[in-house]
Amino acid sequence: METKRILLIVSGGIAAYKSLELVRLIKRQGIAVRAVMTQSATEFVTPLSMGVMTEDQVYGDMFDLKEEREIGHIQLSRQADLIVICPATANILAKMAAGIADDLATTILLATDKPVLAVPAMNVRMWQHAATQRNLAQLRADGVTIMEPDSGAMACGEFGPGRLPEPPAIAERICAMLGHSFDSTLTAGRAPTTLEAQPDFADITHRPLFGKRVLVTAGPTHEAIDPVRYIANRSSGRQGFAIAAAAAEMGAEVTLIAGPVHLVTPPGVIRIDVETALEMQSEVEKALPSDVAIMVAAVADWRATEAPDQKIKKDGKGIPPLTLTENPDILASLAQHKNRPGLLIGFAAETEKIIEHAQAKLAKKGCDWIVANDVSGDVMGGANNAFHIVNKDGVESWPDSPKDVIARKLMERVAHALAQG
Repeated sequence: METKRILLIVSGGIAAYKSLELVRLIKRQGIAVRAVMTQSATEFVTPLSMGVMTEDQVYGDMFDLKEEREIGHIQLSRQADLIVICPATANILAKMAAGIADDLATTILLATDKPVLAVPAMNVRMWQHAATQRNLAQLRADGVTIMEPDSGAMACGEFGPGRLPEPPAIAERICAMLGHSFDSTLTAGRAPTTLEAQPDFADITHRPLFGKRVLVTAGPTHEAIDPVRYIANRSSGRQGFAIAAAAAEMGAEVTLIAGPVHLVTPPGVIRIDVETALEMQSEVEKALPSDVAIMVAAVADWRATEAPDQKIKKDGKGIPPLTLTENPDILASLAQHKNRPGLLIGFAAETEKIIEHAQAKLAKKGCDWIVANDVSGDVMGGANNAFHIVNKDGVESWPDSPKDVIARKLMERVAHALAQG
């Protein structure tokens, strides 16, 4: 049987993060996916993450010379069996209805001769506005299939129709439009976790951390041996920055205390740069109180007892002694602090006996959760991660996924825990 192909157009909105899960579900059905992202969509989901999920180039620039030499927007509009816009914002729906083609996504939509499925997601007032309803009527008349949005809590705090349907429901509609048999056993690939089995799990809002203070540490620390050399580790800071970004997107007031990394500060995040473990401990205490603290940083276990002001020189008399002293345990001290966060989460980067070491660390540190991961491969500095959440209730394991997807899922888990008290 010939492989069915869809072209997924992702427009800008907080629901864009669900497009990654949709890609995963569609590919599990044996359907190939190619993605186009609008400029605003890249503010919510990175093209790198989308490229990892689709295993293909991600398109976004109308004026990519190589592609446009080959009339790329025409080829993209004709090569797929179905074009899906998910999420479809009020803005892109309005452009479609008016026949506007001012970027790659809308140019493809105007040039296509293939079926089009639009999956709207927007604020309830925008959905109910006369202009949006008029645009939807025009699109239906033009032959565009509109998948009705779900009702529920909005990212802005309002309630009503406008929420993006859950990815499995969207995947099923896509299969139906392609005449492709839908296998519901492939939508999850695993049994639902205890959290996901909760009746109200699907009703967690996209902005459920509004009003909460979240503290995140990220990256390595550098402990000086002399003015030139230092003790460090391979942490890139990417996972911690992704967690800070997800928390901010979900409405939290986020303080990010970062070791020496070269990463862009996520929008809406207060960033404090430090170098050493002692500096990080000091800034963590200054950032209290907080509702949640997520200690992602890979803090060096030791520092040099003495760090001279001048470079240590080789003198032909052998290796000079290096005396080490133990750095403070920031996580353990935070667990005993008078302003202890309501939810305290530590990270455990391990190379063996991952869960066993995490359980021991949970008991020793006095925190609420330990998030453990195997760093024996290329996790440190890589684009993906896989987690085991260890707490008093047991172990919850998540499969290897892009770090921003893992971050969003973790923060949804945090939001649910806070809501349960």
